[in-house]
Formats: sequence, structure tokens, C-alpha cells
Amino acid sequence: MNREIFHGLGVALVTPFMENEAIDFAAVAKIVDNLVEGGVDYILVLGTTGETPTLSTDERKALIRFVRDRVAGRVRLMVGVGGNCTRDVVATLRSWDLRGYDAVLSVNPYYNKPTQEGLYQHFKAISEASPLPIMLYNIPGRTGVNMTPETIARLATDCDNIIGVKEASGNLEQMERVKALAPSDFLLISGDDGLNVEVIKRGGVGAISVLANAYPAETAEVIRLALNGDTEEAAKRLELLSGIISALFEEGNPVGVKTALHLKGVCSDTMRLPLVSGSEALQAKLKNLMTEYEK
Repeated sequence: MNREIFHGLGVALVTPFMENEAIDFAAVAKIVDNLVEGGVDYILVLGTTGETPTLSTDERKALIRFVRDRVAGRVRLMVGVGGNCTRDVVATLRSWDLRGYDAVLSVNPYYNKPTQEGLYQHFKAISEASPLPIMLYNIPGRTGVNMTPETIARLATDCDNIIGVKEASGNLEQMERVKALAPSDFLLISGDDGLNVEVIKRGGVGAISVLANAYPAETAEVIRLALNGDTEEAAKRLELLSGIISALFEEGNPVGVKTALHLKGVCSDTMRLPLVSGSEALQAKLKNLMTEYEK
């Protein structure tokens, strides 16, 4: 496949809910259109930013169909299919209709705490079952296990359809080692908004962003500048957003970004338990930060 389709800015799409906690598909449409018009390169559906663990199977399938139809080929699409039961992930990949999607993002198995060999075998099984190329997702802060550069490189070498990794370990030295060990065309993608420029400076090809749900054009410009080699200007633009980025994650993701979208009048800030809406303190803080940034 042409791996360059995942260079640039991807967005981990939120799932807006109405007050009764049903999916607000009108708001999904609004957010998707804002992202496309803001210049993002691809959209990730069913990432953890979309509160996927709280969605039913039917809801997940409905979102896949709805976003595919709404995007209508305007940007590329990636879909999150992961879990801590390898057999369930494999069964999903073999049975779901993923037409219109260009790749699968699959997160480290969480809670189980597998060894590196267990991680290798998990993703090797997913590789053999997947009808689409696979992007690994390494986020040890949420899953409880870190996938080492050696394991990532082993998977990249042994499985032709494992094309890259979304790295959210926060460890820049680890990311440099991934680039050193993996095949030259293996994609390194930032999974931390605050590190987007630093990851690109180390050979990354872009980011899958949370921030871009609320600030697509601004985030796209940061990524564009960095990929074009103007990392100094990109870092300046990102620094202007740094207060907002920090606030987005103070009470967990996607609580912060849904609060920001609510303040912008895009969607409700309704969450599904065990997550709850942003506190009054977070709302006030974000409102001040956003007002200052948008002056």
C-alpha cells in the first residue's frame, strides 16, 4: 500500500452523546465536516478518544458506517480494532464490514500485562486476520504494558501489513530506537499532542491528535510546518496551544476535549460512566485559555 496516505494529521474522533447518552449523529456529522474543512489528512474512528469501551457492538458498527458515508472519500479513514482478548479481535477483523477504511489501529492489550513475546504473538495473529494494514498503538500509561522498540521492529519485519506505530509512551529515546531498528518505511506517528513537533524532528511522519477535534486547522498547520522542515515555527505555534493541551488531559481523555467542544457549541459534554463531564473548574479554565488563544 501507499504508506504516505498516513503522513500528516490524523484525528482520534470523539463520540458525542445526547443528554440521554444516545450517540448524537448530527453532532458527529458536524465534527467530521469541521475536520475535513480544517484540512486534516485522515480520521480515526473507534479510538479510545471515542469512548469505545462504553459502546455496544451495534453502536460501533453504526459509527463505522455513518462516518464512512459522511466522509464520502474526502479524507482517508482508520478504524480502531483492539482489545485484550486476541480471539475476539481476530473474530471482529474477520467478520466486520470495513469497506471504505484504509487501515486498522490496534492498541496494546490492556490489564493482562503480557510479556513481549505475548505482545508479538497477539499482533502477529491480528496481522494474519486483518483485511487492512495495521497501525500498532503503544500507550503504556493506559494499558499497563510498554511495547519495546525491539518488539515493534520484530513485528514490522515479520508482518508486511504492520505499517507503523502510534507512539504515546512519551519516551522520545524509545521512538528514536524504533526508527533505528524498524524498516526504513515503517511509520512513526505521534500520539501525544504536546510532543508532535519533537516526534517529527525524530523521523515521525505526523500525529493522531485529540486536540484537532477542537482545533483542526491550527493543529494541521503545526504538522504541515514541521513536516516541511520549519520545526522552529511549528514549535512556536504548538507552544501557543500548550496551555489548552495540558488542560485537555487534566481530568482524563476525552473529558477535556469534549468540554472544549461544548464550549465551542459543537456538541454536548455528556460522557458515559465511568467517565463524567468536566468539572466547573475545568470548564472555567478551558474557557479562559480558549478565549485568550482565540484573541
